[in-house]
Amino acid sequence: MRFWLWIALLLAASAFGAAQQTEFNRAPSGSLPQGWDACMTHSGGVPQWAVIKDAATRGKPKVLAQLSGDPTQSRYPLAILREPSILDGTISVSFKTVSGKIDQGAGLVWRFVDADNYYVARANALEDNVVLYKVEKGVRTPIAPNGTPSGTYGVKHKVAPQVWNRLSVSFHGRNFTVSLNGEKLFEVEDGTFAAEGRSGLWTKADSVIYFRDFGIKSDSALSGH
Repeated sequence: MRFWLWIALLLAASAFGAAQQTEFNRAPSGSLPQGWDACMTHSGGVPQWAVIKDAATRGKPKVLAQLSGDPTQSRYPLAILREPSILDGTISVSFKTVSGKIDQGAGLVWRFVDADNYYVARANALEDNVVLYKVEKGVRTPIAPNGTPSGTYGVKHKVAPQVWNRLSVSFHGRNFTVSLNGEKLFEVEDGTFAAEGRSGLWTKADSVIYFRDFGIKSDSALSGH
């Protein structure tokens, strides 16, 4: 009986894909972890992504941080995980906004094609809102939540600075759901990027942001090829 139960669990895991959690405590300090790439949408100073120790974090103190304070308004540093490439699934990350006078935005990227084409959901501690965008040919366009007038700019929601928050996005075909700290905030629908793509992290302008515990789960065992 135990043998057949084990087989059933194995088949279920294969059918629905495996969850992958990335924490940075085993990565060397001072640079991007192995398997991640840095890039940027638009112009400005080069992004400065590095694994560092956060003195305020107990237990597992290492985080992946974007440390550049370049104030260029239309500057979007990205850290993208090379594998897996997925179509449908869920991604999540814990983030802490540390500083930024122009912006304090922390985001999750999915269906990444290149630095000018992807989806991103971001939470902003200066504006106290959460917004989902498509970035197409380098142009960032907010997508209004379902049930709101066209042009609605995400949702207003408190994003506490200098403490850990958890942002997550589930994406299935044209439908996307954004949650913060376990609370579902809104859904949107869009079909601009319909193929599988990579996932990762996003910031804006002079945002200094710490990230940890990046999670990714594909809905299909076929993703990643």
